[in-house]
Amino acid sequence: MLQLVLFNVTNGLIIGAFYVLMALGVAMILNLSNVINFAHGNFLALGGYFAFVLTPYIGFWGALVVAPPLVAVIGYLIERVMIRRVYSRDPVYSLLLTFGLAFILQDACRYIWGTTGLPLTVPASLSQGISSELFFITGYRLFMMAIVAIAVIGLFAFLRYTRMGVRIRAGTLDLDTVAALGINVRLLRSFNFAVGIYLAGLAGVLAGGQIGLNPNMGDDLLMPAFIAVIVGGVGSLTGTLLGGLLIGVASALTTVFFPSAQEAVIYVIMAVVVLIRPRGLMGEEGMLT
Repeated sequence: MLQLVLFNVTNGLIIGAFYVLMALGVAMILNLSNVINFAHGNFLALGGYFAFVLTPYIGFWGALVVAPPLVAVIGYLIERVMIRRVYSRDPVYSLLLTFGLAFILQDACRYIWGTTGLPLTVPASLSQGISSELFFITGYRLFMMAIVAIAVIGLFAFLRYTRMGVRIRAGTLDLDTVAALGINVRLLRSFNFAVGIYLAGLAGVLAGGQIGLNPNMGDDLLMPAFIAVIVGGVGSLTGTLLGGLLIGVASALTTVFFPSAQEAVIYVIMAVVVLIRPRGLMGEEGMLT
């Protein structure tokens, strides 16, 4: 029984790590630009497919480095051409725009790479379990957790210690004042959008090595990512981080005792948090008003 619980906790941490990367990207875009990016999961799939194409030429390690920035560049261009045109309008316009964009990206992946699943080959050295008893904890799973931890620490350090990061944080609190100080808000939003998409692309490469590739691979992670933002609190990246890990582990543990409630539990958690603390665990009051 203990091994079963440990197995599911490990799975929960892995799933939670994907939720964290997705949710942090969603939260960054939402916090600064007030855009609910429904296409975020499709950028994740794009990152995985880019890695699949690059791996035969530069290997998995090279693809891990190159694929996420390529997805970020595409996100940057899409933001400049499409997303920024609806910033001054009602948020429903950006919601509908990204909803349609999700279908376009998904169909593009289907057209180029087909509808069947594709494997993303990872180094053989990472495929082995760390021991015969803990065979389910592979080197690749530990590697994924390490990469996610590095990415999260790097993101928080960037936001805290770099000029661009400080501007993004300030813009999250009061974008009008940031603009009045002479900062190029259009460029700030574009860069912030690209960073959020980079996180989705990185999650796509890591997820592709774990579960394989298919055009719908981001759909299962998108809604939990939004729930992680709500549970953690809109406006708080730290809360989003905690929210992603919380719902990931809770969902995995529920599988042990109530398998049929595996998906429902994250909605129950969201409902309880919203009822008790509407702003989320660490959210700031009035972020969306």
